[in-house]
Amino acid sequence: MADPYRRRRLSLFALSLLTGIGLSSWVTRTPAVRDAVEASTAGMGLILFGLSVGSMVGVLSAGYYVRRHGARPVIVVGAALTVVGVAVIALGAGAAAAAGVFAGLLLVGLGGGLGEIGLNIEAAAVETATRRPVLPLLHGCFSLGTVVGALAGIGLTAVSFPVVWHLLAVAVVMAAFALWAFPGIPAGTGRTRAHGRQDDDSRRTRERRPSVWRDSRLVLIGVVVLAMAFAEGSANDWLPLLMVDGHGVSAASGSLVYAGFALAMTVGRFAGGPFVVRYGRRAVLSVSAVGGAIGVAGVVFAPNPVLAGIAVALWGLGASLGFPVAISAAGDDPERGAERVSAVATSGYLAFLVGPPLLGFLGEHAGLRQAMLVVAALLVVAALAARGANPPPSTPATPTDRAIRPPAATRDPR
Repeated sequence: MADPYRRRRLSLFALSLLTGIGLSSWVTRTPAVRDAVEASTAGMGLILFGLSVGSMVGVLSAGYYVRRHGARPVIVVGAALTVVGVAVIALGAGAAAAAGVFAGLLLVGLGGGLGEIGLNIEAAAVETATRRPVLPLLHGCFSLGTVVGALAGIGLTAVSFPVVWHLLAVAVVMAAFALWAFPGIPAGTGRTRAHGRQDDDSRRTRERRPSVWRDSRLVLIGVVVLAMAFAEGSANDWLPLLMVDGHGVSAASGSLVYAGFALAMTVGRFAGGPFVVRYGRRAVLSVSAVGGAIGVAGVVFAPNPVLAGIAVALWGLGASLGFPVAISAAGDDPERGAERVSAVATSGYLAFLVGPPLLGFLGEHAGLRQAMLVVAALLVVAALAARGANPPPSTPATPTDRAIRPPAATRDPR
């Protein structure tokens, strides 16, 4: 019997893959873009701030638009903005215009923020309908995309291929993926906003509800997401430059190390599901956070680039499952799962907002290697906060509950 959800899953995976390709293509050419616009370390931090601002705006607005119009248009707009953003980065680098690169990153962040929420809601609906894990694979496809984009970036960096033409070609490839994937996404998923009097009644009901952040368990989950997002985002933003400036490797070698990080993230996300089922969310998140902290510290204190590269792999494995497992834990509420997921995702993007300029400022004054100790410290805090990922008292701690599962409130309402 044919699987009616196969095309839908493949579309989601393709869209997540293209996002990863776009991000890693930019990251691997960060040194070249930095040189093209003649930016200092602090200046690059400000340029990267565009990505953070765009991401935050996208995430904060995505929930409203999904409730009003459904996930599909949010996903489509998000993917389109991401493709255009990569092209604008290319043109900004070609014109040696830092403002152009900032604008491109702003579009990439906005598109990624919108798409992130839309794709997770759509994937959660498929998980609910099929009772098969989709969210870990969705995030795994993103990581796989970062590996593919990083390997291409490494090869093109090694032969000194112009960054402008590289990123423009990436934008074309991403557009092709998106055009293939869009028809596979159904309309209506996540649309809960009604009209007229019913809309007024539902709005008044929402206004009477206490904030989801009054739940101490959700606060702890938010801390985990923030730390894990900070760990992943700091590598995406700074790892090539960290290896080039902090360990004295070539630009191509710095990109190769980033590819290793992306590969470790991919392996962790594709292979981590059984560990979550067997050992539970809390144990997996605690071990992941400690392992990530050791990896980051290893990069900081490694006496040579080889040991630093090995530590980067541990960094990637440690950060790989944090976001999807914590999102699953946040959704353990039959009535407010979607609202809780949106709140926790926002805390993660807060890390993307604060991270680049903070690490750029610290790196300018103390060096990028020492600045990364902030990341290690946050991961230690996440290990302590992982107890919030336990199922709530009213939820039986079965393997199904411990595994990554979608929030009930994000089911397709049709």
